[in-house]
Amino acid sequence: MKLDAKVYIVGAGPGDPDLITVKGDTILRQADVILYTDSLVNPELMERAKTEALVLKSAGMNLEQLVETMEMHIREGKSVARVHTGDPAVYGAIYEQMKILKARGIEYEIIPGVSSVFAAAAAAQVELTIPELTQTVILTRAEGRTPMPEREQLKDLASHHCSVALFLSATLIKKVVREFYEAGWSPEDAVVVVYKASWPDQKIVRTTLGELDDAMRQEGIRKQAMVIISKAADLRLLEEGDFTSKLYDKSFTHGYRKGETV
Repeated sequence: MKLDAKVYIVGAGPGDPDLITVKGDTILRQADVILYTDSLVNPELMERAKTEALVLKSAGMNLEQLVETMEMHIREGKSVARVHTGDPAVYGAIYEQMKILKARGIEYEIIPGVSSVFAAAAAAQVELTIPELTQTVILTRAEGRTPMPEREQLKDLASHHCSVALFLSATLIKKVVREFYEAGWSPEDAVVVVYKASWPDQKIVRTTLGELDDAMRQEGIRKQAMVIISKAADLRLLEEGDFTSKLYDKSFTHGYRKGETV
């Protein structure tokens, strides 16, 4: 694969190097310059860069330095892989990079990746959308230094009582619990917290809304955690629940199977 002289914004996945996409891996191996978020992306991925590639860390750079670095190498006819953790579309902070790149006439392409929310659900063995229990997943965060839009306050989102996956909220758990209570959730409702999903030091904490703050404190989890609050996170469903989908029901007809008459 011959790369063009443009910026490839690559989602590296949640941590496990094997969870990068095939296309993302190919770009990583072929890029002339790799600029990666060293505070979050697994450094093992950088071992896949070609010998002559220039590999740069971006954690210490501000936005202007990031874009100037990318522009300089693109103007030299080189390909640049801008490597982000997870999937760039979710809390990737790529909007501001794309805006400046576009203004400067620099072409870019986005390569999706595996988001930490899906790595966390996989690690916890949770299906986030169970028929007749919850069919909606809200990806959001608690309001901290970054303000939330007026119509996206956490208690309002939580009022839907669907699966809620919280990014960037591990330091705001007391606030999270309070707002879920205000939205009518119960202290007994299930929560699963996954710290550093897919990394070797991954931790999975199964708890309830009422015990959430204490459970995270006891495990020392205050960053890099995905908090999933959902009735679907209750593992008792595997033994006691009965929320079978229509998909495999023998009486259910679809384009690939004719249902049996009961």
